[in-house]
Amino acid sequence: MLDKNGIAKRIAQEVEDGYYVNLGIGIPTLVANYVRDDISVEFQSENGILGMGPFPVDGEEDADLINAGKQTITALPGASYFDSATSFAMIRGKHVDLTILGAMEVAENGDIANWKIPGKMVKGMGGAMDLVASAENIIVAMMHTNRAGESKLLKRCSLPLTGVGCVKKIVTNLAVLEVTEDGFLLLERAPGVSVEEIKAATEGKLIVKGEVMEMKV
Repeated sequence: MLDKNGIAKRIAQEVEDGYYVNLGIGIPTLVANYVRDDISVEFQSENGILGMGPFPVDGEEDADLINAGKQTITALPGASYFDSATSFAMIRGKHVDLTILGAMEVAENGDIANWKIPGKMVKGMGGAMDLVASAENIIVAMMHTNRAGESKLLKRCSLPLTGVGCVKKIVTNLAVLEVTEDGFLLLERAPGVSVEEIKAATEGKLIVKGEVMEMKV
């Protein structure tokens, strides 16, 4: 079973040389820490930076340099800063190759709910709706179940939707899954996790074809 850093490490394997990548709030922000050194990647945050690096080490934080989640970050050589209008023009103009988001729920048809829980305070929907409406390659980083042990990979989302039929792949603490027309296709299982455990934790339709390999993290 993976922790949050393990999920980020596995997703980092999906990042290719030359990609422009948007990192959402939460687990996705950790991905910048684990991208291979031999490739060139531009990480974008919708609050107006292109060229984010790993999180700063203790004592070297710059309070003026933050990501969309208000966390202090580093900037790589050549990084640029701009206003939100320019940032969202990049997103809406489909200039981002990969979008990595967190989620509260994902449905078997690729619907995603990640911005609001009814009855709880919401600071704002952020850029999630623009991202899922514009991005052509969306990977979700999430825990497979909630704190009560209930599945977050569902037949249908119960929370207000952020986007419809947009998620391509999901990496959880238990598995890597691809969203297909027929449901969640199980691609990989986390170290020490059995296919049966993944089945038990997945409410939506889970497709298992042959032997499922263990993740290499």
